[in-house]
Amino acid sequence: MIISRVRICLVFFIGSFFLAVSAYGQVTSDSTVLAIQDTSSVPVPNEKVGSIIALAKSLLGTPYHWGGITPTGFDCSGFINYIFNSFGFTLVRTSYNLAELGETVALADAQPGDLIFFRASGTGVGHVGMIIEVKPGAINFIHSSTNKGVTISNFKTSKYYISHYVKTKRLDYGVSKQKIK
Repeated sequence: MIISRVRICLVFFIGSFFLAVSAYGQVTSDSTVLAIQDTSSVPVPNEKVGSIIALAKSLLGTPYHWGGITPTGFDCSGFINYIFNSFGFTLVRTSYNLAELGETVALADAQPGDLIFFRASGTGVGHVGMIIEVKPGAINFIHSSTNKGVTISNFKTSKYYISHYVKTKRLDYGVSKQKIK
């Protein structure tokens, strides 16, 4: 009886720990190590960007669905649209057209909240993500990947994303309608 209660308490503690991790951090992995990184103190340009990133992170693990625009499944631009629509922003639907919004910024000047664009095939934009953290050795971005669904990737350590990079764009979070440039 005492062992059963200990097991229940241990399961509750572990479950609470993982809930706390999902609320305040992210779980990342490489081929051999699973590590919990606290991202609650990641500097963001303003409070709205912090809220947008928090909502995006709450959707980690959502499956990929071509044309998907809801938490039952997203494609890359559907994910970005869902996040921004939740904060009153109306954006264009495709990654190609999203790449025309806002101000182009150098990758060296990227900050959380910026959109990052990649070629999927050919030469045009075919994939979009949102930068959530910039630090030495990492530009982490959240996106809906065809293989993993909503996930976080490190641009600086990915040969695929480095070779497919197109541009980074900064949106004006002070207004709800963006101008196409």
